[in-house]
Amino acid sequence: MIKHRLFVALIIGMTFSLPATAKMYKWVDDQGVTHYGETVPPEYADKDRSELNKAGRVIKKKEILTPEERRARELEDIKKRENEETALERKRRDKALLNTYSNVKEIDLARDRSLQQVKARIDSVGSQLKMAEDNLKGLQKEADGYTRANKKIHASLQEDLQESQARLAKLQQDMEKSMAEKAAVEARFNADKARYNELVGKE
Repeated sequence: MIKHRLFVALIIGMTFSLPATAKMYKWVDDQGVTHYGETVPPEYADKDRSELNKAGRVIKKKEILTPEERRARELEDIKKRENEETALERKRRDKALLNTYSNVKEIDLARDRSLQQVKARIDSVGSQLKMAEDNLKGLQKEADGYTRANKKIHASLQEDLQESQARLAKLQQDMEKSMAEKAAVEARFNADKARYNELVGKE
């Protein structure tokens, strides 16, 4: 106990004896021994250290992070910024939603207007699909007739079959794309309606 008091007194004496602009640092070496001094040795520059005032109290701590800790801190900062940006974007969208619509019926009307072109495209592709399927069936029936008669299918008929199959595949892709677009529009407006009701309910 006496040694501890002497040690503390020594530190306080050292700090009071320093010039006004001098600084006192505390650091721990690799063996766990605590050191004090006006400068930190170069070999401990990458270690945690504390700056002391004249009373021997810690006024500033500098933590040296390991590469893993630094990476974790960077990821945490990135996530924090992303969350802040998401919150700002949500606030902007909420404001636009309230400024655009006066009630949920207006949202339904806007949805229906947005779906008009999509539905028209679906109907058009649907009609073309029906014709392409009928055309392919006719060509396949003709080709089957040659096969049953043990006759060679004409090159022109084979080309027509390939073109018909390619057109049918393209129209099927167009239909899938249009249906996905329709589902996306409906989902977006349903989400807007739900959020609008939530915002209005908070007012």
